Amino acid sequence: MSYPIPFNKPYLHGRELVYISSSVASGKISGDGVFTHKCHDFIKNRYNFNKVLLTTSCTDALEMAAILLNIQPGDEVIAPSYTFVSTVNAFVLRGARIIFADSYPDHPNIDPKQIAELITPRTRAIVVVHYAGVACDMDSIMLLAEKYDIPVVEDAAQAIDAFYKSRPLGSIGCLSTFSFHETKNIISGEGGLLVINDQQYAARAEIIREKGTNRSSFFRGEVDKYGWVDIGSSFLPSDIIAAYLYAQLEQLEEIQKRRLEIWHRYFQALTPVADKYGFKLPFIPDYATNNAHMFYLDCVSLHQRSQLIQHLDLAGIKAVFHYQSLHCSPYFQELHDGRLLPNADHFTDSVVRFPMYFDLSNDEVDFICEQVVICLSQNS
Repeated sequence: MSYPIPFNKPYLHGRELVYISSSVASGKISGDGVFTHKCHDFIKNRYNFNKVLLTTSCTDALEMAAILLNIQPGDEVIAPSYTFVSTVNAFVLRGARIIFADSYPDHPNIDPKQIAELITPRTRAIVVVHYAGVACDMDSIMLLAEKYDIPVVEDAAQAIDAFYKSRPLGSIGCLSTFSFHETKNIISGEGGLLVINDQQYAARAEIIREKGTNRSSFFRGEVDKYGWVDIGSSFLPSDIIAAYLYAQLEQLEEIQKRRLEIWHRYFQALTPVADKYGFKLPFIPDYATNNAHMFYLDCVSLHQRSQLIQHLDLAGIKAVFHYQSLHCSPYFQELHDGRLLPNADHFTDSVVRFPMYFDLSNDEVDFICEQVVICLSQNS
């Protein structure tokens, strides 16, 4: 058993370095090289996405989505409060007013009933986050979107290889985004993906990603020269990043198999004591699959969580809390409309995440669970 036990450890299979060397030897390591196209083809074929574009981060993919939807100053965008700032910052940069919705009482995902109450004539987008890779109630959300003709963006940063009623997450909204940050299931250090499910955005997405130029069309021989035709930025990653990512994608099933083994080992060890100590285990709705992105406990209080994090730290285990409600953030609290979002605030105080990475051993998982029980028994 290695010691101390970190919260995360990036996975290196070995082919990553081989492919990076191959990319360098090819003489082209800028964006849209051989390995970028290999990643695009792999992801499209596996999940039957309409069009995909690698980006330098999920944040950049979200910024592209905001541009594609033509978000203007004063437009309203509905999003969960319990999420990372990138989810909404992309739309704030376009001048949008964020209307925060609350989570479910038993899961951090956005509550569709909240969305329904917040739609106004100024609503221009609904952004949903599949927390921990667990699907939101997409049927309810898409019914609202269709009724009011509002585009849906799936922030699927944590949701690679996760499904809603057999449909891959990322395939349901008109646009979707993924992350390949080193803490995710499949990684490239930094990196992201924009999925374009609505064909009307496909051509413009290429232009926005290439600094507002039609450079991609030029390289395909569709125009005799390229120039500045729209707004945009440099959102495409180096082919070196894509080379690392492609090696990870090749090992997707192996990675997912091991992560699920770890997740279920946590779950089975802690289920017998959950009621005794009051914490809740992760909830997976019937319509969702589990991609084992993270394992967390929903503690009974901030005090219980703080005791647990401190105890695990002293035992050499790095456990961490997660998001802070964005409607209470220093930047946004004066912009918020004053509605109480008690469930988001609860998860702000209650969620503790445990180490989760491919190389985490069974002995280490067992040790973490033993220390959790010791801490809770001493403080109950």
